[in-house]
Amino acid sequence: MNVYTISPNELILITGASGFIGTRVVAHLVSLGFRNIRCFVRPSSRPDRIAQLRQRSGSDVNIEVIEGNLLSRDDCRRAAAGAKVVYHLAAGTGGKSFPEAVMNSVVTTRNLLDAIVGAQNIRRIVNVSSFTVYTNSNKRAGAVLDESCPIEDHPQDRGDAYCYGKVKQDELVERYGKEHNIPYVIVRPGYVYGPGKQAISGRVGIDTFGCFLHMGGSNTIPFTYVENCAEAIVLSGLRPGIDGQVFNIVDDELPSSRQFLRLYKKRVHRFRSYYVPHFLSYGLCWAWEAYSRRSQGQLPLAFNRKRWYVDWKSTTYSNQKLKQLVGWVPRVSLSDGLKQYFDGCKAGGSNA
Repeated sequence: MNVYTISPNELILITGASGFIGTRVVAHLVSLGFRNIRCFVRPSSRPDRIAQLRQRSGSDVNIEVIEGNLLSRDDCRRAAAGAKVVYHLAAGTGGKSFPEAVMNSVVTTRNLLDAIVGAQNIRRIVNVSSFTVYTNSNKRAGAVLDESCPIEDHPQDRGDAYCYGKVKQDELVERYGKEHNIPYVIVRPGYVYGPGKQAISGRVGIDTFGCFLHMGGSNTIPFTYVENCAEAIVLSGLRPGIDGQVFNIVDDELPSSRQFLRLYKKRVHRFRSYYVPHFLSYGLCWAWEAYSRRSQGQLPLAFNRKRWYVDWKSTTYSNQKLKQLVGWVPRVSLSDGLKQYFDGCKAGGSNA
């Protein structure tokens, strides 16, 4: 599988290029021999990350940086002009409000898609989505979550603005693909970890109430190391014959929540945690949801059964479709990836 959709000198656009995953996507494209890369970044982003890539890439690689905002149609047209493949990584991640999620994930994506339609030169757009869009409510405990699983049909009921934004973003990409004949691929990473990210996944536990509640127990955590994830994203934009496909990104070796937490305490720092059994966590989510609805939202819908199904229900994961159709294999093992992640946590300070 060494044939790509574009030649090394054709233009590739990456939105969110200075982010945690974006910088690795740029680096991997360069490692594959692509020499014409446009990085779209926010004015508030860290320019040093792209500058370091430029220095390492050599004089024969053109890494262009465009500062702008995807809420600006003019900036989107400027970014998309001449691009053959677009990797769309930019999205709102930190906001908790639904209007902010719509603006930073949906409106921005619409503006970019409109610019692509106007440019009329695209070979493929890769939209980077998330596991958060899956519902997982009607599957038995321990069942496999793969690309055939249903998407949350009422994402607003989960009380998660990020989930809502990603569901609507995916719907928009699929609609533009059909109505405007835009070749697209959607990739949905699990929990992306690695040096530079210090948070413990909420699938492991939460510290909302002043102590760390271990919610995952024996559940498998859908980790993907950031370098593995970046390579999967890159290949999803380059392999021919996969337009319209959706791919989940998870590594081969997936630890249980309990295994990960034990290693984290050993390698980073020790702290007290309290295990919450599944039957109890489900009951607490049910009670929180019921009170939130009775109070008409005075208690925010932060915990509910929809979230429990996604984050804390026993589930297994598959990357077979990605391997078979894209030819991807995770090159960084779990042990090496966790070592890099734990070392980064120790160097930067943990937030557990």
